[in-house]
Amino acid sequence: MKISGFTLVRNGTAFDYPYLESLRSILPLVDELVVNVGKGDDDTLERIQKFAADEGQGKVIYFESDWQLDQPEKKRGGLILSTQTNAALSRCSGDWCFYLQADEVLHEADLPLLRKILKQAHPDPRIEGLLFDYHHFYGSFDVIQESRSTYRREVRAVRRSAQPRSIGDAQSFRRQNGNKLSVILSGARIFHYGWVRKPEAMKEKTFFMDQLYHGDPSNQNLAQRTPHTGDNYRYKRFWGLKPFLGSHPSVMRERIEKKGWHWDLKNSPFQISLKDSKKIILDCVEKITGFRLFEYRSYRLLRKLF
Repeated sequence: MKISGFTLVRNGTAFDYPYLESLRSILPLVDELVVNVGKGDDDTLERIQKFAADEGQGKVIYFESDWQLDQPEKKRGGLILSTQTNAALSRCSGDWCFYLQADEVLHEADLPLLRKILKQAHPDPRIEGLLFDYHHFYGSFDVIQESRSTYRREVRAVRRSAQPRSIGDAQSFRRQNGNKLSVILSGARIFHYGWVRKPEAMKEKTFFMDQLYHGDPSNQNLAQRTPHTGDNYRYKRFWGLKPFLGSHPSVMRERIEKKGWHWDLKNSPFQISLKDSKKIILDCVEKITGFRLFEYRSYRLLRKLF
């Protein structure tokens, strides 16, 4: 059984992505690691090259891609992200293909579990993917978001023979005919750091990412570097945030120690609106019953088969 890892990154340094930490976290699990490096404006490619030479153990396969951001049709609904994800997936040769986005990190404590479950799942063709639980960090490395505002699970390992394709804005996968993949819970975690970075980097990252969903900014927004989503990049205290008391992946230790900003959840003003009431009620029902009502699932969840 061969395991491939794959990912994509563009301007990872400029936007303060933990992309090297992400690569380090998955490297021990895989036999090859395919990295799609979008042509950008910083030293991301050079850092990937250095990582491959110094730490890659001969496993890293990287290539450059042109995201063609000058074409308006490429800036709709984040579809360019699934296009580039599929470009990396198509170069994988493993029986299983493990996907991490550039702000997602595996915990080393989960690696033995993943090796075991992949070995157990491999002989059963009914299992087409593995589902992972998510830890979404927000504003600071000691704050986690748990509410219906975030997805609690997603598919991150897929069987290549099922012919999976990244869909939408690359959040999940489907078969090429559009059918959902049949998956089982892995029991492992994805640590998602997409909303934990220096505020100035958060603004620039949001300004760029918003364009992939909503098209080019207006002249005024361009001049002021204001994202389509306004001040959404500013850290705010809202429903669903709570202190994180667990341990981070060891590859994140240096980044966390060097954190160059401060955001205090406890002393930030709480923001709430009438439209939050439905979400709060459903969150409370989930907490009491353990079930998330009306949850969107881009997968078909199988009962544990072993």
